[in-house]
Amino acid sequence: MAKSKKTTTEKATEFSPETYLFWYRTMQLQRKFEEKAGQLYGKQKIRGFCHLYIGQEACSSGAASALTKDDKWITAYRDHGHPLALGTPAKQVMAELFAKGTGVSGGKGGSMHIFDKERNFLGGHGIVGGQIPLGAGIAFAEKYNQTQNVCICYMGDGAVRQGALHETFNMAMLWKLPVIFVIENNGYAMGTSVERTSNVIDLYTIGEGYDMPAEPVDGMSVEAVHNAVFRAAERARKGEGPTLLEFQTYRYRGHSMSDPAKYRSKEEVEAYKMKDPIEQVKATILAKKIATEAELNQIDEQIKAEVEEAVNFAETSDFPSLEKAFTDVYVQTDYPFIKD
Repeated sequence: MAKSKKTTTEKATEFSPETYLFWYRTMQLQRKFEEKAGQLYGKQKIRGFCHLYIGQEACSSGAASALTKDDKWITAYRDHGHPLALGTPAKQVMAELFAKGTGVSGGKGGSMHIFDKERNFLGGHGIVGGQIPLGAGIAFAEKYNQTQNVCICYMGDGAVRQGALHETFNMAMLWKLPVIFVIENNGYAMGTSVERTSNVIDLYTIGEGYDMPAEPVDGMSVEAVHNAVFRAAERARKGEGPTLLEFQTYRYRGHSMSDPAKYRSKEEVEAYKMKDPIEQVKATILAKKIATEAELNQIDEQIKAEVEEAVNFAETSDFPSLEKAFTDVYVQTDYPFIKD
């Protein structure tokens, strides 16, 4: 994986003990949830496509602490971590992976199409880059309704090559939409490295063609992610329009469960594990004496129990009834040109 010429790593800002503990818990929950999901996929409990978020947890948790509960979220198909960071119960996410009726999308979405309207998580989208114009559309609605809310729109480095991105960037800047575009650059579009698919390796510089404020961010540092997202949100709330952030992160597993990831060396993976976002936060918590090793171990045990409970919930839940196949297809409307 080629490294960008620049990166933004910030740890100078003082964060509260509660924030550090929130980061530790939400990132550890995502990690343990995904590890369990990988095991269950191997047992054929989870079918279809499944893309794990292991290694990228700071990208979701740092943004969750920087935004408000009224802000909107949208992402691609590597979407288990974001709702967990926002507080979606792990059992509902796990049940969705099992395609059970108790899943957060009613068992109809599966791994790639997780939605949680209550927490303003608007998907989980399986079409590469398809969520980019949707993110701008959500931001347009917020501006039209004169709210102070923003939309954070995640995409992978592979989606950057989609034409819809450029059309969206142009309109978002033209209309000064309150949207934060985030590239989760984990270095590989499926199995192909960024430098083999893009003439521009520093992906954040794509924003320059639209006069869009843009910056690279150390996606393995939850502090840097929080600060960058907070700055971008403040700009958007002031009516100054979108920001492009390139989170330089890394996934420890393959693109999906069917990818053995033989295109990269063990040395490369281990180098990134040396700056694991969870271990960094743990070290800071211990150094600042926010919690003891024993207290963090207790949190780990609670998370382990929560994940096991989620598995049991998914296992014992029922699949959606046949009648559910006809729900969520049509919407009742009073438009005069639509007849019964």
